[in-house]
Amino acid sequence: MAGIFGKIFVGIYVEIKRSDGRIHQAMVTSLHEDNDSVTVEWIENGDTKGKEIDLESVFAMNPDVAPDEEIPQSPEPPLPPSNAAKTSKLPKTKRVTAVSKAENPPRENRAAAVGTTRARPSQHSQAAEPPPPAIAPQSALTQTLLQQQNARKKSNCVKEVEKLQEKREKRRLQQQELREKRAQEVDVQLPNYEIMCMIRDFRASLDYRPLTGNDLIEEHRICVCVRARPLNKKELTTKDLDVITIPSKDVVMVHEPKQKVDLTRYLENQTFRFDYAFDENSTNEMVYRFTAQPLVETIFERGMATCFAYGQTGSGKTHTMGGDFSGKNQDCSKGIYALSARDVFLMIKKPNYKKLDLQIFATFFEIYSGKVFDLLNRKAKLRVLEDGKQQVQVVGLQEKEVKCTEDVLKLIEVGNSCRTSGQTSANAHSSRSHAVFQIILRRRGKMHGKFSLIDLAGNERGADTSSADRQTRLEGAEINKSLLALKECIRALGLNKPHTPFRASKLTQVLRDSFIGENSRTCMIATISPGMASCENTLNTLRYANRVKEFGISPSDIPFSQSGGGGSRSELSPSYEVKGLTVDPEAEMDILQGGHANQLEVLEAQWGVGSSPQRDDLKLLCEQNEEEVSPQLFTFHEAVSQLVEMEEQVLEDHRAVFQESIRWLEDEKVLLEMTEEVDYDVESFATQLEQILDQKIDILTELRDKVKSFRSTLQEEEQASKQITPKRPRAL
Repeated sequence: MAGIFGKIFVGIYVEIKRSDGRIHQAMVTSLHEDNDSVTVEWIENGDTKGKEIDLESVFAMNPDVAPDEEIPQSPEPPLPPSNAAKTSKLPKTKRVTAVSKAENPPRENRAAAVGTTRARPSQHSQAAEPPPPAIAPQSALTQTLLQQQNARKKSNCVKEVEKLQEKREKRRLQQQELREKRAQEVDVQLPNYEIMCMIRDFRASLDYRPLTGNDLIEEHRICVCVRARPLNKKELTTKDLDVITIPSKDVVMVHEPKQKVDLTRYLENQTFRFDYAFDENSTNEMVYRFTAQPLVETIFERGMATCFAYGQTGSGKTHTMGGDFSGKNQDCSKGIYALSARDVFLMIKKPNYKKLDLQIFATFFEIYSGKVFDLLNRKAKLRVLEDGKQQVQVVGLQEKEVKCTEDVLKLIEVGNSCRTSGQTSANAHSSRSHAVFQIILRRRGKMHGKFSLIDLAGNERGADTSSADRQTRLEGAEINKSLLALKECIRALGLNKPHTPFRASKLTQVLRDSFIGENSRTCMIATISPGMASCENTLNTLRYANRVKEFGISPSDIPFSQSGGGGSRSELSPSYEVKGLTVDPEAEMDILQGGHANQLEVLEAQWGVGSSPQRDDLKLLCEQNEEEVSPQLFTFHEAVSQLVEMEEQVLEDHRAVFQESIRWLEDEKVLLEMTEEVDYDVESFATQLEQILDQKIDILTELRDKVKSFRSTLQEEEQASKQITPKRPRAL
């Protein structure tokens, strides 16, 4: 061992050359005979550093510590060029060093040779190739020993490269195994397999902190939350993807699939923040605990509370408000209607409220196409009027007194069985109306507080304003208008605006007292569908809910895991736009300059609807939502509103004519009986009959003119609806 390391021993200081060219002293801490190297350490900037250096480099920098005697060997010529080519895996510097040791040159020359070899190995190998003529050929045994010795003297650099190659191969094998395992777990034949992998990789980078029952319930005058349902059977059958991620208690992310110009698919991760976010594992009990339950006490404090469920058809609104479904049967005891009633009956038994001697009543009605129907009175049609004190009254609405939660459940079952519904692509029993269930507290006949629970119609029906079917078109227009009015009324409540445009729709008109007053609180539950096929409607729902309260969002709100992963904060693109409708500019000019505007003027003169409070509120509503409601769409909504008013007046006039006709029949019967007398007064008979006929002609002519005008308005509405085309969401 002493012959190999020369005068080097542990503790000696030697000169070393760093990779950046610096030369300084370092202390030898260990000797390695297996690979002919030493470990050295030095102190730099207060830190101890070290590295492993082969003996050749040490001897090149420190000739005085080189061994005095070489290993005894007979002088042998260097390997021929053919052998050198075959053993190209061995470093050329090692072969040159071994030959130089056999020839035993002086130390200075050897050091210079080592330095030259490291600098330009190709020139040195060429110079060392010609064998000296005086040397005899070496034996096979000596050649084998020399090759083994050269193999042992691999440099550390070569060893590190080999280690890296081994690690790379292992890593490739692991990745291949992982890909095969994933392929077994997931069906690669999925139509959106690539998108699914992107979503899965992005979710792997998140640190999930979902809402739990232990989280504190915050006090909000206006609370906006979102609830995502799990994939249903139909979506699972069609292998639809879940594009909704709820990483924390107040953040909702939508992974919207997009496609570049070169047909490369990618994800656009849109992020929204609300007061609460409920994932697919949340129950109705948990949703109720954070949303409607804090509002129950409000009605005992002489306040008005309102809770809405808003979202696309089939997203879970009726499930959230009414209860769990099992086929066509509904378990009403697990909905927010019943849970609120349960807490009302529990709270009324408390000592501080029991002494008030309160009575509990319930009403259940629906609003469909601007008309109100009583669901507890065989769907009787109701009228909404304002009294002299500007209080909105629903004429004929029945209030049922309830004594316990079971009474409420019976009323809910009766009302749900009468509610207007239709079959859609999303749901076989889709709600097409706004259902309003109210729990009213009365003290000595006067209202003490009111809790309104509303299951809104599907928001995607608001886009059906260009449908070929007039009923669907009017239905969509009314839903669109009522949802815009509802949003503005809630915003006016939160911002304490001096005027609330509640007359813009029947829904907000009925709920007027819930938006006025300091002791009013509102909660909105936006329900969303997780499927990729519903991505556009889901984004519209989230944008609408965001506009109600206008939350801010920043990258720090998204709980990324510390280790990073597939996603990055720069990929997030928050967006809060709301989809609107528009028409062609040329069609707009035709509508504004053509007969439609003239028709409106004629209607104003004939019907007296030019300056109604409803029209003023509708105009204010559209001015506040210029991004969502174009002037053309406002014209269409205006025409629909006037159409609804005209329809009511035509029906009212027809009903009056029918009642008058009954009186006419009685008068005519008297006249005919008079003619049966022998000496009846012919002149009196003719005069009275002429008066009856004149009355008939005047009233029927007036009714006929109104019906003609009404039919003309129907045609104008149809022409205006054909010009409206959905406007695509703006680029994000």
